[in-house]
Parts: sequence; structure tokens; C-alpha cells
Amino acid sequence: MTGAIVKGMAILVAVLLLPALALAQGNPANGKELYTKHCAGCHGPAGKGDGPAAKAINPKPTDLTNKASMAGMKDQYLFDLIQKGGAAVGKSPLIPPFGSRMKDGEIRDVIAYLRSLAK
Repeated sequence: MTGAIVKGMAILVAVLLLPALALAQGNPANGKELYTKHCAGCHGPAGKGDGPAAKAINPKPTDLTNKASMAGMKDQYLFDLIQKGGAAVGKSPLIPPFGSRMKDGEIRDVIAYLRSLAK
């Protein structure tokens, strides 16, 4: 009977944690909307680094669809880059900080969307 209780508790904990884990991963649909509003001007509508502002930017915006490039960027790095701006993580100072425009959860949503671009 004790084994059944432990197993039941483990299942209950797993079921209760699933929504929290999904939230921590971000919502790519919401991330797409935020990306379109805040990022597509430079990175382009499909994330290829070819937005209308890209012509005037040097270095050119990253192609966010490049699997190898995106695989090398950990979620925490992307979070810091989006929240604090490029200069804060050793990238271009032309990448503005979005921490005052997006909540932490919204930044996670954008990251989830970015991950979907590189699949």
C-alpha cells in the first residue's frame, strides 16, 4: 500500500508541475506576436536577418533560422540579450534592451518562438 501511495503522489506532483513547466518554456504563439512587434524590423518577418532596417545595420542581424547558430545560444543567454540589450552580452550595442517593454514571461515567449524558427 505504501508503494501505491508514493506512486500516486509522484503522479499528482507531475500533473501539478506540467502547467508550470509549460509556462517556463514560453508560449510561441504569443512570442510570434511580440517578435513581429519588436524584432521583425531588423530580423525580418521570417527571422532570416533581412528586415527593412537590416540594410542600414552593421553588423547584419543574426539569421534566427540557422540551426547551428541558435543551438549555440542558451535560453539564459537569449533572455539576457533580449532583456538587457546586445552590449550587455558582448553583442552589438544596436540591439536595444527590451526589459522595460516586455515582462519576463513575454521574453520567454519570444525565446520559445525563436526556437521554433530554427527547427
